[in-house]
Amino acid sequence: MNARNAVFPANRHALYEMHGYSAAIASGDLLYVSGQVGSRPDGSPEPDFAEQVCLAFSNLEATLVAGGCTFDDIVDVTTFHTDPINQFETFMTVKSRIFSEPPYPNWTAVGVNWLAGFDFEIKVIARIPDW
Repeated sequence: MNARNAVFPANRHALYEMHGYSAAIASGDLLYVSGQVGSRPDGSPEPDFAEQVCLAFSNLEATLVAGGCTFDDIVDVTTFHTDPINQFETFMTVKSRIFSEPPYPNWTAVGVNWLAGFDFEIKVIARIPDW
């Protein structure tokens, strides 16, 4: 049986402790990353939507690095959007910079009506290289 090892990016433990979850869990050769949002260092949402998406991807990258992964190791992506019709073009611009060429990871987008004050969230599963 594989152990469950919590992974946290540097300087972000308080955010996860406040809400009682881990940034990611490494189990076997997979890294399961909790939903990442565009939170500022104090935990508040970035008000500009495009910047919030960029910051969410930056927070995701920090968590991936802490788990020994990069964006290239991602196999599955789920994104959550509070206003998909009006936000999608902006999101796709950022997403296409991160995932710029095939093979692209699996991706599921979900429209939601609440993200605790945020407008976008991304969660992923990545394969830990050289496991």
